[in-house]
Amino acid sequence: MRKEPVNSPASFEVLREQGCLVLVSASEPERTAPGPERIAIDRLVAFANAGADCLYAPGVRDPEIIARIVKEVAPKPVNVFVSAPWITVAQLADLGVRRVSVGGALARAAWGGFIRAARELAEKGTFESFQSAAGHSELNDFFGTRP
Repeated sequence: MRKEPVNSPASFEVLREQGCLVLVSASEPERTAPGPERIAIDRLVAFANAGADCLYAPGVRDPEIIARIVKEVAPKPVNVFVSAPWITVAQLADLGVRRVSVGGALARAAWGGFIRAARELAEKGTFESFQSAAGHSELNDFFGTRP
């Protein structure tokens, strides 16, 4: 798999002509440039017009800006990155978001449970944290059944 930055709609179009699926992230200006919302939206729109399959806005957290992005790149799907509890899936769906990425958040949540249980065992010598652990049949059911 090729992993290289696509810095302009023109370079994006070359990759599309080669049959590549391209995910576009245009959120960097959201954090760094003057007039950040307009710059991010303009970049996403340019890539949508060039044929992007999905537009990724990982740094955007303002629901109004997310809704504007969704509207301006429609009908292309927008992907939002969520790794902290600042919004719900239902709220994102209401804004028109069709894809959500969580990065390593699920793994960090699991490691958080591991660390709490290990600390309890080391510091108190108790096993109370194990009460919230998933049972074997729950794990088998979860991983054995695909939605």
